[in-house]
Amino acid sequence: MATSTKVDTKKVAGRRRLHFDTVEELLADAEKMATGNSTTLGNWSRGQIYRHLGETMNQSIDGVDINPPWLFKIMGRVLKRRFLTKPMPAGFQLPKSTKLLPPEISLEDGLQYLRDAVARLQNETKRSDSPMLGKMTSDDWTRLHCRHAEHHLSYIVRQ
Repeated sequence: MATSTKVDTKKVAGRRRLHFDTVEELLADAEKMATGNSTTLGNWSRGQIYRHLGETMNQSIDGVDINPPWLFKIMGRVLKRRFLTKPMPAGFQLPKSTKLLPPEISLEDGLQYLRDAVARLQNETKRSDSPMLGKMTSDDWTRLHCRHAEHHLSYIVRQ
């Protein structure tokens, strides 16, 4: 369960090292960590992490109604390859107003949300452009979802 005091996720020790090549691999890890005695090292519960990952997957299909500042767009496009191939850095804080902050949600509901999002990715061919990274192919989105999941799922560890 997430802690009640704010954790500086940039300084968290003991995170798992993960690498996924497919959304099926990341879902298998989420399923495994949903069973048994595990906890989170950051500020979100397992359910919130799963919901957040599922939400970004759905947004890669449906699009998202955010318009980042032009500087972020330029930086995103310049660094796109890095985002698709390298681990995401710890400690990035989403603004409270963003639509990507996960609501409180049970472990079971968060996991089901993630399962449903992975199923959509497997069954639907439509992909939207990224507000920050621009044009994205289905393979680009898969790589980004894998990097994103590696980051967030690394905070879930066995007790």
